[in-house]
Formats: sequence, C-alpha cells, structure tokens
Amino acid sequence: MDRQQLKFIIEGTLLASHEPLTIARIASLFDLDEQATNDEIHAALMELQNDCADRAYELVEVSSGWRFQVRQKFSHWVNKLWEEKPPKYSRATLETLALIAYRQPITRGDIEEVRGVAVSTNIIQSLLERNWVRIVGHRDVPGRPALYATTRQFLDYFNLKSLDQLPSLSEIRDIEKINEELMFEPTTQSANDAASNIVNVSDNFSDEEDEAASSMATLILPGG
Repeated sequence: MDRQQLKFIIEGTLLASHEPLTIARIASLFDLDEQATNDEIHAALMELQNDCADRAYELVEVSSGWRFQVRQKFSHWVNKLWEEKPPKYSRATLETLALIAYRQPITRGDIEEVRGVAVSTNIIQSLLERNWVRIVGHRDVPGRPALYATTRQFLDYFNLKSLDQLPSLSEIRDIEKINEELMFEPTTQSANDAASNIVNVSDNFSDEEDEAASSMATLILPGG
C-alpha cells in the first residue's frame, strides 16, 4: 500500500475512534490483499506524530494505544466548550488514589493504616466508577479483603504508557519543595502535569515514603 495512503487511513481511523487504538487493532482494519505490517503502521504513526509538531493537537501513545488529543497548553480555552465543570476531588480521595498507585496491590485496611483514618466507601466507589482503580484479587487473610490496583484508564487519563514512566519519589519531593518555595497554586495545566507524579514501587515503604504518598496527593488534580 502507498505510504501516504496508509497515513491517511490511520489518521482517519484515529480521528473517528472514540478510544485509543493499538497497532494490532489498526492492522485488523485492512483486508488481506492490502495488509500493512506492524512496522509499516508504526512508521506511519511516527510520521503522523512528526506532522503534528506545529499543530494544536498531538498524536500520543498511552496504555490503551494511540490517540489524537489537544495539547495541554490549550486546555484553558478548549475546556470552555463544555459547560460542565471538571469534577473536584477531596484530599482524602486523592490521598487514597496516591496510595493505591504507590503501593498496589493494596487493601482498604492498608490505606487506613497509612492515613490513620477510615476510608469512606464512597471514596473507593468513586475511584472504581471512574475506572481508575479495580479489584485485582483478595488477600488470603480472615475476611479476604479486596486488593486494589490502578487501571489502563488511569494510565490513559494521565497520558502514560505504563507505570514505568512514573517518576521516583525523590522527584516528587523535589516538585513539592519547588511549589512551596514559589508559593505555587497549581492551575489546571500544572496540576494535570503534576498528576503523573504517581509512582508504583515495592510494598516495603518507610514512614518517609508513606508520608510522601500522602502529601503528594495535593499535586494530583485540580481541587485537591
């Protein structure tokens, strides 16, 4: 297939799709007599990504695949197209989300132990309904409490391909320190950028790391 035509087809399907598309999903759209290889599709995606360099939108790869999206720096104006305000989350909700991302898989009891207060059922339910977290199993102890972990939708929302892209705890602390020094109040853009400062590390956390998970929650989303 002609390379330019392949680019147009991929561009059209990505624009028409309501969700990210993987290379395998794009490949499945072609008939056998016009089949494009994965390498050819990937090369076309790279070219499309470069074509967007000077545009208000970009082509990005997230956990679920490839998608076009408006660049974050234009969100202030684009968001005005929708009258509905973005949801605001309580500090308790953000701390809970941060701890799940830090220490997954984690139980509700584990979260309560770190935060020192009970976790409302509504908080867990709201994260489940948002598809940011899911139940991945049950701990083999009396009562068999549910184990929670983050989802692909969580990664997609924060423009991440995998948890490996998340920064280290030291980077999170550095961001927090800079914000304090500048008396910085996060805007929608900066808060969304800082949202990616959620990290998945081992279950063997020190008290200092648990505290970082809690204080970092204020950096996750607007309204924290």
